[in-house]
Amino acid sequence: MNILVTGSSGNIGSAVAETVSGYANVIGLDVRPGHWTTHIGSIEDAGLLKSIVPEVDGIIHCAAFLTPHVGNVPESRFVDVNVHGTENLLNLAIQHRISRFVFTSTTSVYGCSTREKTEAIWVTESLEPFPEDIYDQTKLKGEALCREAAEQGLSSVVLRMSRCFPESDHLMLFYRLYRGVNRRDVAMAHWLAMTAELNQFEIFNISSNPPFKKEDCPALLADPWPVIEQAFPGSMAKYDALGWQRPASIDRVYVVEKAQSLLGYQPEENFAELSEQFPLASGRNSSIS
Repeated sequence: MNILVTGSSGNIGSAVAETVSGYANVIGLDVRPGHWTTHIGSIEDAGLLKSIVPEVDGIIHCAAFLTPHVGNVPESRFVDVNVHGTENLLNLAIQHRISRFVFTSTTSVYGCSTREKTEAIWVTESLEPFPEDIYDQTKLKGEALCREAAEQGLSSVVLRMSRCFPESDHLMLFYRLYRGVNRRDVAMAHWLAMTAELNQFEIFNISSNPPFKKEDCPALLADPWPVIEQAFPGSMAKYDALGWQRPASIDRVYVVEKAQSLLGYQPEENFAELSEQFPLASGRNSSIS
């Protein structure tokens, strides 16, 4: 099986390509070189895509302008790459009867940062998107294109992945409770999405496994630590012993029950597993790769 992974030199695309390589032959496409990149070029290059897509069985589309590019890259370029580039791939996938198209999207489309709230938002795939910037807008347009392609016979899966980049240890650990994920778990989710028996079109949240219930949401926004302590006794003491400031609120919970049920997705590095990487003898504040 040949799988095209776009963005194969990027943070997520390279992890996806590495995981997929354990099961299939990876054809990697990126604008810059990388270990898993076999073709240098852009998804805007229709001629290049026409030479690649007929040789593949499935497509995992990670390439995009991302949140860090907002304000630094013209919005027109977001449209060119995130929308028109995705459309190029989808059209060729339909034409060549590709078995499945997996599209990397983002939980950012829910707009939880700017929504008014009286309790933490319980974020399932049924929550209406609330885009905040050009990144969100173009990702939603890409999702819509995938849905349209599914109506034309292309099996399409959208993965809305949560926060997944290196940052301060105390924040990375805290976010693993409700809005963060390890990139290796994201990568496995992509392979599961490529191979699972699914409806013609599906959307899944991909994040860590939250330890909370929906009825916890009022308390999570007001003061999450009693709820956290109940789930993971000693967490408050550990934060204090490491000299870490304890964040005062949790404003959302990304729910992954659908992915667990239909994809068999089981993230391996959640709050408990990541917490073990910070022994009390080490009061560091670095980042994890």
